[in-house]
Amino acid sequence: MEEAGRIDHLSGERQKAQFDLQPMKVLLAGGEHELDVAQRVAAIVARDPVFSKANRTRLSREELYKNSLRKASHGWKLIQQLKLTEEEAFKLRSLVDEPTFTDLHWGMFVPAIKGQATDEQQKYWLPLAYKMAVIGCYAQTELGHGSNVQGLETTATFDPATDEFVMNSPNLTSTKWWPGGLGKASTHALVYARLITDNHDYGIHAFIVQIRSLDDHKPLPGVTVADIGVKFGNAGYNTMDNGLLRFDQVRIPRNNMLMKLAKVTKEGKYISSDVPKQLAYGAMVYVRQSIVSDASVYLSRAVTIAVRYSCVRRQFGGQGNDPETQVIDYKTQQHRLFPLLATTYAYRIVGQWLKWLYSDVMNRLESHDFSTLPEVHACTSGLKSLTTSVAADGIEECRKLCGGHGYLCSSGLPELYAAYVPACTYEGDNVVLLLQVARFLLKTLSQLGGGVKPVGTASYLGNLPVLTKQGSRVSQGTDWLDHSNLLYAFEARAARLALVATQLVQKAGNEAGFEQHSIELIEAARAHCELMVLSKFVERLQRGVPGRGVQRQLDILCEVYGLFLLVSRAGDFLSTGCLTPTQVALAKQQLQNLYTEVRPNAVALVDAFGHTDHYLGSILGRYDGDVYPNLYKDAWEEPLNKTVVTDGYEEYIRPILQQEFLTSRKARL
Repeated sequence: MEEAGRIDHLSGERQKAQFDLQPMKVLLAGGEHELDVAQRVAAIVARDPVFSKANRTRLSREELYKNSLRKASHGWKLIQQLKLTEEEAFKLRSLVDEPTFTDLHWGMFVPAIKGQATDEQQKYWLPLAYKMAVIGCYAQTELGHGSNVQGLETTATFDPATDEFVMNSPNLTSTKWWPGGLGKASTHALVYARLITDNHDYGIHAFIVQIRSLDDHKPLPGVTVADIGVKFGNAGYNTMDNGLLRFDQVRIPRNNMLMKLAKVTKEGKYISSDVPKQLAYGAMVYVRQSIVSDASVYLSRAVTIAVRYSCVRRQFGGQGNDPETQVIDYKTQQHRLFPLLATTYAYRIVGQWLKWLYSDVMNRLESHDFSTLPEVHACTSGLKSLTTSVAADGIEECRKLCGGHGYLCSSGLPELYAAYVPACTYEGDNVVLLLQVARFLLKTLSQLGGGVKPVGTASYLGNLPVLTKQGSRVSQGTDWLDHSNLLYAFEARAARLALVATQLVQKAGNEAGFEQHSIELIEAARAHCELMVLSKFVERLQRGVPGRGVQRQLDILCEVYGLFLLVSRAGDFLSTGCLTPTQVALAKQQLQNLYTEVRPNAVALVDAFGHTDHYLGSILGRYDGDVYPNLYKDAWEEPLNKTVVTDGYEEYIRPILQQEFLTSRKARL
C-alpha cells in the first residue's frame, strides 16, 4: 500500500500489469466487505506508533516480551474505544503481527468453551472471557506427549466428599509444555487430563483450571508455572510466553469440567451426554482451516518481499553504459519464485473453500448429520500438513532468493520464518496428519467393493478403473493449458499411488502393513492433498472472475502451480505410468513459457495481497522499492554503532594488534 509523497521506484513495473488490481484484491480478500475491513484496520495499525516494529529484533527477550504486553494491552484498548466488531478485532490482532497471549485466549480458549461447555457453563465463562476478566490458554501438550493425546498423563480425580476434581501431575513427563500465554500472562488454563472417578479411568476430558490469582497474579497453591525459554529466531515467536505447568493436588469445582459431551454427578457417576461426541470436532476444524488461511498470508508476505526486491536488485549482464540485468529476469530466479507466487494464490483459494466447508460441517453437526465428517477431517488434516510445510520452506526459499541481504533481520524474512515455522508442529505434527489422510484413503478404497461411492474430494477414486488404465491425452505443450488434462494427470497419480499403498498394506497385514509402508502412504496422502488444492483452484476459475485480465492471470497461476508440481514430482507420474517422459518434457517447456507471461504482472500480483509496509516489516519489500538508502540508514540504528571505537577494544583488540601477548611470553622466557 503506497504512502503519499514517496517516490515509487517500482512504478515502471506496475505499469506493465495486464489486469485490474481492485477486483484481484477483492478476490484475495474473500469479498468487498472483507477487503474494506482489512484496509481500514490496516490503516489504524500502520499509523499507530505503539505498534511500531522498529528495532524489534534488537531487543532482549525481557524487553521483547514486555513490549508485546504493551501492544496487546493497547490493541485491546483500541478495540473497546473504537467499538470494533469481532471481525475487525480479529483483523487488528493479526495485523499487529506479534504473537502474544491474546492469540491463544481468542483462538483456542474461547472456541473450546463454545464447543465443549454446556449452555449454563457458557453463560458463566464466555462473558468473563469476552471482556478479558480472565485470560485463558489451552493446555494440552505435555513434556512427554504431543500428537498422542490419548497418552496424556495429567490426572483429574474426582473426590465426591468435597464435590471437586483433584488435578495432579504424576511425573515429570506429565508437565504441560508449550501452551502459549501460559508462561506469564494467563490466569486460567483449559487443561486436558485423564478423568478418574470411582476408580475408573474415563480418558481425556477438558477442565478449566485457575492457575493465577486475580488479585496479584501469583500462582495459586499447588501450581507450578513458568516460561519454557527462548525459541528459534531473533524475535519471531519469542514475544509469546510459551509455558510449563504442573499441578500438585490442585482442587477445582466439579463444574469446572466442560460437560457438553459428558458429565460427572455429585456422587461421582460418569454419564455420557446425549450430545454427539462428533460436535467436539468443530473447534478442531475451525483452528485447522484458520491455519491453512494463515499459510497463504505468511507465504504471500515472503513472496511480496522477494518479488519486489528481485525487481530492484540488478546483477551482471550490463554492457557499456547499459544497466545490469534485473534479477527477476533470470529464468533461474523465475523458476524458484513464480511457483511460490502461484502457490500463494492456490492456498488463498483453497483456504476460502475451507471456510465454506467449516460452515457446512457445523450446520450438519448441529443437525446430527455426521456423513461428511471423515472427509472433513481428512481435508483439514491434509491441507494443514501440506500448506504449512510448503509455506515454511517457501519463506526460507524467498530469503535465499534475496541473496545476502535476505539474511539481515531488516529484510523481514528471518523473523517471518522464525514466527511461522512452529505451524508445522502445532495442532498436529505434519507427518502424523498425512498418515491420518492415508487412513481415510485406505478406508475409502476398501469400501468400493461394497458399492459405497466416494464423494467430495475423494470422488475421483470412484473412477478408479479408468484412472489406473488410461494414460494422458497430452500430445503437445499447449494441451497442458487445458485444465482438464492437468486434473486428469493429478487424479491418475493420486489414485494409483493410493491403490499401490493399499495393496501393500493389505498384503503385509493391516496395522503391521500400515507401519511398514508408511512412506508409501505419506506419498499417496500428499498426492491427494495436492490434487485437492489444484481441483479447488480450477473450480474457482470455472465460476468466472470479474475484472479486466483477472481471469487470464488466475488461469496462468493455476497452470504454473499444477505444472511446477508435475515437473517436481515427475518421478511419481512416470513410475505409476500416468505420463510418458515426452509428456513431462512438454510440461516443463510449457512451464517456462508461462513464466514469461507472469513476469510483467509479477509486482502487481503481489500488490494485490494489499500488505502495508508496516505489516511486511521489510526494507527489501518496501512498496516504493527504495531499498539501498534505507538499508544504509538502518545500519546506523545498530547499537554497536553508538561508539566509534568499540567497547572492549582496550581489553581484547589492542593487545592483539600491539603484540602484547607475544611480548609478555618472551619476557617470561
